[in-house]
Amino acid sequence: MATAVKKMANDCSKAWNSHDVKKVLEFYTDDCVFEDLALGVVCHGKKEFTDQINMLFTDIPDLKWEVKSAFGTNDWQGNDWIMSGTFAHSSIPGMPTTGKTFSVGQAGIYQLRNGKYSRETGYMNMVTFLQQVGLMPGQPK
Repeated sequence: MATAVKKMANDCSKAWNSHDVKKVLEFYTDDCVFEDLALGVVCHGKKEFTDQINMLFTDIPDLKWEVKSAFGTNDWQGNDWIMSGTFAHSSIPGMPTTGKTFSVGQAGIYQLRNGKYSRETGYMNMVTFLQQVGLMPGQPK
């Protein structure tokens, strides 16, 4: 089981790294729910999720995911990864673009149905991200 979980996490990460939205969406059910707790965003279904993915690829055109670990069962998966890139554009009102690079640890919990992600909840330390891109004082970690 552990090998299959890690393979799915790595394959999904490769799809994200290709910046091919269709490839990314192949890992999700049509009625998926995507929740980004750091941004306070919840997407219901592939249409809303597609819009969120496109925004992310616009804001961070060199976005990369690196899976550090993955664990799970047939119905649940947990991943620990590093998200990195350049904050080249901001689609978030009130958040200016800085053009600075970042590398932030994240975690995700996934519910699976029929071998696809039906729900994803992502956790990121927004303070570290904001410090690294120069939008919050303090020593970036």
